[in-house]
Amino acid sequence: MSLESFFSPKSVSVVGASRHKGKVGHEILASLLAGGYPGEVFPVNPKVEEVLGLKCYPDLVSIGKPPELVVIVVPAEFVEAVIRECGKVGSKSVVIITAGFKETGERGRALEEAVVKAARANGIKIIGPNCLGVMSPGDKLNASFGGDLPRVGGIAYLSQSGALMTAILDMAAARDIGFSLLLSIGNKADVDELEIIKALGQRPGTKVIAGYLESIQDGDAFVRQAEIISQNKPILLMKSGGTGAGARAASSHTGSLAGSETAYEVIFDRAGIIRCDSIKTQFDYAQAFADQPIPKGPNVAVLTNAGGPGIMTADAIERSGLTFAALTDETKSALSKVLPPAANIHNPVDVLGDALADRYEAAMNIVLDDPNVHSVVVLLTPQAMTQCSETARIVVKVAGAKPGKTVLACFMGGRKVEEAIHILRRGAIPQYDSPESAVATLKAMQQYTRWLARPERVVRLFPVNRRKVEQIIGRHLRRGEREIGEMASKEILEAYGFVTPKGSLATTAEQAAAIADQLGYPVVLKIWSPDIIHKSDVGGVKVGINSAKQVMDAFDLMMYRIPKKMPNAEIMGVLVQEMCSAGKEVILGMHRDPRFGPLLMFGMGGITVEVLKDVAFYLAPITASEAKEMLIRTKTYSLLKGVRGDPGVDIDAVAEGLQRLSQLVTEFPEIKEMDINPFIVGPQGSTPIAVDARISVEKTD
Repeated sequence: MSLESFFSPKSVSVVGASRHKGKVGHEILASLLAGGYPGEVFPVNPKVEEVLGLKCYPDLVSIGKPPELVVIVVPAEFVEAVIRECGKVGSKSVVIITAGFKETGERGRALEEAVVKAARANGIKIIGPNCLGVMSPGDKLNASFGGDLPRVGGIAYLSQSGALMTAILDMAAARDIGFSLLLSIGNKADVDELEIIKALGQRPGTKVIAGYLESIQDGDAFVRQAEIISQNKPILLMKSGGTGAGARAASSHTGSLAGSETAYEVIFDRAGIIRCDSIKTQFDYAQAFADQPIPKGPNVAVLTNAGGPGIMTADAIERSGLTFAALTDETKSALSKVLPPAANIHNPVDVLGDALADRYEAAMNIVLDDPNVHSVVVLLTPQAMTQCSETARIVVKVAGAKPGKTVLACFMGGRKVEEAIHILRRGAIPQYDSPESAVATLKAMQQYTRWLARPERVVRLFPVNRRKVEQIIGRHLRRGEREIGEMASKEILEAYGFVTPKGSLATTAEQAAAIADQLGYPVVLKIWSPDIIHKSDVGGVKVGINSAKQVMDAFDLMMYRIPKKMPNAEIMGVLVQEMCSAGKEVILGMHRDPRFGPLLMFGMGGITVEVLKDVAFYLAPITASEAKEMLIRTKTYSLLKGVRGDPGVDIDAVAEGLQRLSQLVTEFPEIKEMDINPFIVGPQGSTPIAVDARISVEKTD
């Protein structure tokens, strides 16, 4: 069902309309009328005959025709009855402003469930409950109690918090920012963020989708839909509510590092969503995405009438990873002909403090024509002779005549630049209060440009032995065993093409020595118990053993000490394993997020993983380029590449390991967490070895 009846209804009924100013039912009706809504408006209240000059009806049936949009403001216990009445008259779109539902506890939750059940039985879509309402400036629809209708613009905004939306509206009014739609979605009992962004993605008047979310209900579907929409419209989101509680409860290294915030960072990255850390940042970005073309590259030119702000901008550009544009000789020659001798014709271009509007115009035209320039930041400080408003008009005019390049402005000051800022914003030139904010916006735009230009996602599938893995996982699940031990975990890895060290389980010291003699020295001993997850913590790992006597001594010592440290642990014996050749230890891991699916992790391995916390995450399945990107995102990537004569490791081999892991956890949703740690990797052409592994499984629905 389309959501257009929420955005562009031909008629609106306010059920719970009130004569009393300050009541929500009064303010919503007053807002509808004050906004100039051209459709029919039907107040409903059985206790009065007229509200704000409009005939008031005792119920929806009395209207005689179905209102296209019904806004409900009655107490929570009466909402279900109104929903049933909507079904009776044929109204299919309802905004429930009323609070007192699941946000208040179990009684409210039961009321909400009853309302949703009644709505679905009658084919009705609901926004809310517990929301501020809906605004559609282009349709002059203000079905909310959020204040005055903002001007028309290209930004659509959805918010899970009604109170936050009132602050957003007030800030937007102060910054003269326009909107195509504003939607407060409240408890999301029916229509959720997924339906909203899907609808906004299809609306011609919306250039940018922005919003504030506290939760995402169907994570997998949201990622897929957002990735489609981001191809054409930027999505800018603030996300709150992430905690580390789930991460602290995890048993694996990967799980302990993959908290809620990590999950959102990863899925936003995959879907091309730009995450904003504040309302100010979100508006900084949104006005640029709505009003300016996306920069075709990273090269930034700066035009200024003061040296200090120009240097500040240059510093911000360098820190952000953007490029300070190198102007061509032709550009510098042209600038030298229109600027005074004392002016700087290099980037940043300093037109000097006595520059009038015409000097800005000449310089801006020349700089925008430079093929090396992708975007321009125009700076102005209000000196005695500065023509602030005239210069603002020039910036609007020149940028409009050369629409292929991104132009941002930073007119610094207060009262003296107030009118100029208004001219800039009405002329579709984003204005910033500091050079750093302007540059941060260009960085976000450039990151979006790179996301759009990313290669097509092609996930490689390797020949594997799925049947073997099915047998192992099935056996553990039938026994009710959540943890798959090291030996069975390695069998799973081998079925997916990983190489593991040779070894066997010993139950006596003599058996351990015999196994070691067959493998050849040196060997490694590891305690084998389903109850001991981190073996090193209890002295359950001994490396570099070079003789049968050392093997037996190490065996006896483990079997003596560890039961004293962990008296309740079931100890099956000791794993005797060949010792791998030297290499760098890394970790490959996975944590399955309940909303978004398998999050892969890469980082430096061994016992340092949780100390350094230098890890990168990505949502599976991954491509070859995404696997390499995971490596590049770690601070220790330079160690893997090789430094000061160190040849480094086989990067492609590590990336392949991540892809094999990706295939395994994608094909087996029963795997909830796993670590391959350490995964020892050597120089180019060598074979990585999965030295240790652990896997946690659960039954799937």
